[in-house]
Amino acid sequence: MTTGSVFENDSTYRSGDGTLTLSVVIICISAASAGLTFGYDVGVSGGVTTMPPFLKKFFPSVLHKMASTKQDEYCMFDSQILTLFTSSFYIAGLVSSLIAGRVVTIIGRKGILILGGVIFLIGTALNAFALNIEMLIVGRLLLGFGVGFANQAAPIYLTEMAPSRWRGTLNTAFQTFLCIGVVLATLINFASIPYGDKGWRIALGCAAVPGIIMTVAALFIPDTPRSLIQRGKITEARKSLGKVRGSKANVEGELNELVSSINANKAEDQEPFKKLLKLRYRPHLVLTVGIAFFQQLTGVGMVAFYAPVLFRSMGSGMKTALMGAVILGVINLGSTLVAAFVADKIGRRFLFLQGGIQIIFAEVAIAVVLALQKEHEHFTSHTATIILVFMCFIAAAFGWSWGPLTWMVPSEILPTELRPTGQGICVATTFIVTFILAQLSLTMLCHLKYGIFLLYAALTIIMTLFTGLFVPETKGIPLEFMDDIWEHHWYWRRYVPTCVDVV
Repeated sequence: MTTGSVFENDSTYRSGDGTLTLSVVIICISAASAGLTFGYDVGVSGGVTTMPPFLKKFFPSVLHKMASTKQDEYCMFDSQILTLFTSSFYIAGLVSSLIAGRVVTIIGRKGILILGGVIFLIGTALNAFALNIEMLIVGRLLLGFGVGFANQAAPIYLTEMAPSRWRGTLNTAFQTFLCIGVVLATLINFASIPYGDKGWRIALGCAAVPGIIMTVAALFIPDTPRSLIQRGKITEARKSLGKVRGSKANVEGELNELVSSINANKAEDQEPFKKLLKLRYRPHLVLTVGIAFFQQLTGVGMVAFYAPVLFRSMGSGMKTALMGAVILGVINLGSTLVAAFVADKIGRRFLFLQGGIQIIFAEVAIAVVLALQKEHEHFTSHTATIILVFMCFIAAAFGWSWGPLTWMVPSEILPTELRPTGQGICVATTFIVTFILAQLSLTMLCHLKYGIFLLYAALTIIMTLFTGLFVPETKGIPLEFMDDIWEHHWYWRRYVPTCVDVV
């Protein structure tokens, strides 16, 4: 079966294949800094929920469970109100990502990054100065809105700005900054412990730093040529393209290709959501939703959000639990940097498949270790260390596969006119699955115990088979010719002959 790229040696596909200029690197890094906001929130939420002063003020029932000697260690943090603190962020992100597709066509990729940053900063202020649970949750909702906008715009921005041969490397910058945000959050969680009652406020308030970085960075970058052309700003598009491609690039040639492609799509004059449902776009829709849906089914949520909680449940002290989370964050960051170097060399499909296999192995291993631990005994530090090692395997595999590729591949395969809407659907799917899992994970841990890792392993087997069968290779293919990959795919090519009829 043909599932890989067939264009790697085709000299026809040269559009957007310019030199990697210093300007494009700086611009893409600036846009990718949006990942800091998402990563910081992921890291900080799991940490503050283990801090006794935070629990005492907002979730005293959890402290009572922790003090009970009869409490099942698997169920120590099983509180729907506590998980609402984490999961409310994702339901807000779901809503904002769905409307972001329309907003971005009006104010552009750059504009929505700025808007998302401002909303994120307002939410940060409410969280840091929260006086009650209501104020805390409202702040979380605003944080979710801001990150929803940023997560929709940043991957699109990177995909559209990067030269095709460097697109994988530059696109992983978003996930790299996300991982940096996680590491920074866990370090700040650790450092804020000595501050007692003020510690959790410091940790939540420091989210303003990534929010400011993203907002300020967005002010100084140009909008993407495709976004500018869609809004009729051809002169600005030419300047933007010249800035990122360099003086030796055929800017006029690429600009003409972009204008022709976008005008041809505009001629159909159909609402993006309806257009995406057409038969010719079935591959785009299925893969955009499928990849986003499966990402969180790796069980990475147990590693990212609840690692400190999980280690506390296994008998570790608060400092030890947070340090375990720091280690996982550093491993995840390092593996994302690996993806940046190899995504454009070995391709997306290999990373998907290898990462899935490694995650399956690690989750089965964790389940076996926990099953061998007698239920009436307390978890030992030896058991927690072994589990940390296998969690590092999960963090590493996710960091070079499902982490960056979930944002990268959908933004690559979607046509220009459908990219904002499709990426919004991708982000919304990710948020709704994350919301459900974030709300249920600790309850599932309580009732399934080690079986939760076997469940995630089974789901990862399904998703690995899905990527192996249905995800084509997009490495090195210019965006203007991305639609050609479907006619060479063993399954999706059956939809290609219908394109003329359906249009």
